[in-house]
Amino acid sequence: MKKVSLIAAAVATTLAAGSAFAVDFNGYMRAGTGISGSDGGDVSFMKSGIGRLGNENDNYSEFGFAEELKTGEQTWRLESMIASGAPGANGWEDGDFNVAQFAVKAKGVLSFDEEATLWAGKTYYQRKDIHITDFYFLNTSGTGGGIENISLGETKLSVALIQEGEDTAADGNGGTKPNGAGYIADARLANIGLWSDATLELALAYNFSTESENGKYEGDDGLLATGIIHQNMSNGFNQTVVQLGTAGYGIQMANFWGAGTYYDRSGAQNDGFGYRILNWGVMNLGENWEMGHQLAYLAGSDLGTSKYDSSQYSIVARPMYKWNDTMRTVFEAGYNAGEVNNVDFGGAKFTVAQAWAMGDSFWARPEIRVYGSYLMDLEEDSFGAGRDDDGIITTTGSDNDFVVGIQVEAWW
Repeated sequence: MKKVSLIAAAVATTLAAGSAFAVDFNGYMRAGTGISGSDGGDVSFMKSGIGRLGNENDNYSEFGFAEELKTGEQTWRLESMIASGAPGANGWEDGDFNVAQFAVKAKGVLSFDEEATLWAGKTYYQRKDIHITDFYFLNTSGTGGGIENISLGETKLSVALIQEGEDTAADGNGGTKPNGAGYIADARLANIGLWSDATLELALAYNFSTESENGKYEGDDGLLATGIIHQNMSNGFNQTVVQLGTAGYGIQMANFWGAGTYYDRSGAQNDGFGYRILNWGVMNLGENWEMGHQLAYLAGSDLGTSKYDSSQYSIVARPMYKWNDTMRTVFEAGYNAGEVNNVDFGGAKFTVAQAWAMGDSFWARPEIRVYGSYLMDLEEDSFGAGRDDDGIITTTGSDNDFVVGIQVEAWW
């Protein structure tokens, strides 16, 4: 007689009782190809500073599957996501695959606040981004756990502990063993009421590490503080963001590197301090016009082992003219310039794209685009240049490039 697994039977019984097997399929993708005058194929140049439209050189996809299981007043949500990135140069090619999310989030299980959510696993943790530049200015995603949306009146408190990196050492048996790890303690206060249609969100991330067998890491603990004012308007919304970072977060604040996904524990950034001021939003400019924008200023001091200073600014605008509910013409212009360690840099871009989307909103997707982009390196000759492993130009190229291409972007 064939034995039946008690665990499998219990799982099947629980799922049948609490779910109709209605799996939520969600995700994101972009893919396309281009022809450039200097580099031959797709080009991506300073896209977080000058804009991403017509300025991306890869294929990227996320495939998410989620299931909600209900029992009484409780909702247990199982979330999973596979992410993949590839150059897109061939029909069949190796790419980077990652289990980007795999977590369980339970609502209604905490007696002190039934609206709060208890979670554990690997997740995109309350990420904040500016879409037109693909810039995640706050991103402490990873593996951990916490409680989201604890009610403090109308304000919501979220706390989490997330692992950020781990070193390994030889275990003496031909393998490796853990040898110190980094963590992020993340606390957020959201929906703090201000004036009419305006709210404030505060976030504090503390990055620390455990000791390895060789003692504590050389890198100091770092603190990242963020304030976000969100203003709803009759014709759209606007956000103003102020961020301050110390040690390993200081170097991130001075650059378009995101914040939270990587932390330098070598000790090179211990004296570093950086800050960012961002303003972005999307608004209607009439019956047929809609526009997104980014304004940014980033600066840092005492960065790296040479204790250098850094500053830069960025201006990006993406206006869109809607011919009808499906067809639109999209323009994007961007400029990013500054000084890093007494070396000037700068870049600019102008793109025109004819696009067709499923709806007339700025956010309507899927969207198919045919575009032309003019890219300018204002201080070097990057396009078509050869570089060594350190990024140093070994053979000169051009200081501008023109790219034409086709791309699709979708989320669901």
